[in-house]
Amino acid sequence: MGKFRFHWLLFPFLRLSSSYRRCPLSNRSLIIASVCVIYLLLVVSQIGYSKQHRDMRTDKDKYRLTRGLYTLDISDAQSDNVDFQTGANSVVPTRSNVVYITLKTKRLKPANIRGTLRPKLRKKVKRITEANSAFTQNKRGTLLRDAGQIQRNFPHKNFLEETKDVHYKVLDIIPTHHTDSQAGSHISSIRIYSLRAPPWLSPQDVKAMRFLADANILRIKEVIHGNYTSLLIFEGEISVSLDNQRDTQGNNVCGGQCGVISSPVDTTEVFAFHLDRVLGLNRTLPAVSRRFSFLNDGLPGPVLLWDASLYPEGLAAGRATVRMTWGEYQSSLKQKCWHKNISPKPDSDCSTVHHYEWSKLALFDFLLQIHNRLDKSCCGFRPRQEDVCVELGLDAECGNQKHIQLTNIIHRGHDPRHLVFTDNKGFFDRNEDNLDFRLLEGIKELPESAVSVLQSKRLREKLLQSLFLDETYWESQGGRQGIDKLIDVIERRAKVLLTYINAHGIKVITMNV
Repeated sequence: MGKFRFHWLLFPFLRLSSSYRRCPLSNRSLIIASVCVIYLLLVVSQIGYSKQHRDMRTDKDKYRLTRGLYTLDISDAQSDNVDFQTGANSVVPTRSNVVYITLKTKRLKPANIRGTLRPKLRKKVKRITEANSAFTQNKRGTLLRDAGQIQRNFPHKNFLEETKDVHYKVLDIIPTHHTDSQAGSHISSIRIYSLRAPPWLSPQDVKAMRFLADANILRIKEVIHGNYTSLLIFEGEISVSLDNQRDTQGNNVCGGQCGVISSPVDTTEVFAFHLDRVLGLNRTLPAVSRRFSFLNDGLPGPVLLWDASLYPEGLAAGRATVRMTWGEYQSSLKQKCWHKNISPKPDSDCSTVHHYEWSKLALFDFLLQIHNRLDKSCCGFRPRQEDVCVELGLDAECGNQKHIQLTNIIHRGHDPRHLVFTDNKGFFDRNEDNLDFRLLEGIKELPESAVSVLQSKRLREKLLQSLFLDETYWESQGGRQGIDKLIDVIERRAKVLLTYINAHGIKVITMNV
């Protein structure tokens, strides 16, 4: 169309062609030059117009394409969220108006981990009751100064007190009450983006995790009872009641809902909780990672749900513990105590624990390499000089293994048949050529629910989804990259365990007890 306009504009000049031939040479050159200039200007303007039109069309296409990709990303994320919701009873999301990002990303190469946290080298010192305190003298001083400041602000209250029956110190902390506007802006560190949590976490687990991570702290108590390691317990403010919180012996340890604060170096407690739930064992106490500005220099540390049923005779008597030697334990495995609800003979070496519980404990401890229950003397692997068993000289007992006492075998007072896995101090820096196979000695059956997860190759996916819920723990381990390194260790040990099962003919059976 533009070319026709050019010829039409040049038509008057063509009409003058007859007179053009009669013009002198100088005038003729001038006319030619003028026509060429006018034609050149028209061509340049037309080219500029066409280029501008093409740019506008390109921008519109880019806008449509970008808009389409954005819509696709949101729809894909929402479809992943639907996959994440499969399973259990519905829960209230802790995050709103947020698009859930799937964790199913392809890793370029497997991570190689040599270790996470190694025990610090410590000089051998004489341990006394006061040394078992969860507070260092510096932390005691900090709390005392804080208590003094609160005491000056509120002189009518006694915030720091001691009792006679059970020795503990109490520090009351004035809770921060959220107004309606503030409550809406509060973001929980438990990240649940959908109406359903992962199916391996029960509604009670989710409730406990939210309490441990988000509850306002009313007071903190350091409890010292006999020769046991002291406990650092906080009492939280929450409107929903949790089970197994009250001490029936009148020790006044926990007046409402409470949690136990552990050291920041015991980070495997949180990982152990999620691994236990993913494997379907359900033997650990709920645990999350949380920061306290007045403790451990604000470093995140594990917080476990307080369970008073572990102390049926009161805090002074300690937890309900099964006492037996390694020899008695091996004998009980052969007798299959309480299997098919058959009561053992009075002269047997059976304890109150059901036979299947030892299989679940052995599998769990092997994956995390927890040796403080079945192998406190480190007889099944090569310990380091800084390990507790070497520092205390317990490795010398390996010459007479039958008489070595099992430790930390805990059950609830009202349920002596089932174990509770506590003090889950695992080791991620132990190589495959130095694993503690003594933990599996005498085990002839393993739970089908746990082994099936290891065989399905979905262990990583489930652990990522589960650990992602605890934002504080996730970030404290270095995000996705750090979590992947921990899971790499568990996956390698799972392969070793599956090989061990096949080589030793261990039966994989259903253990619904």
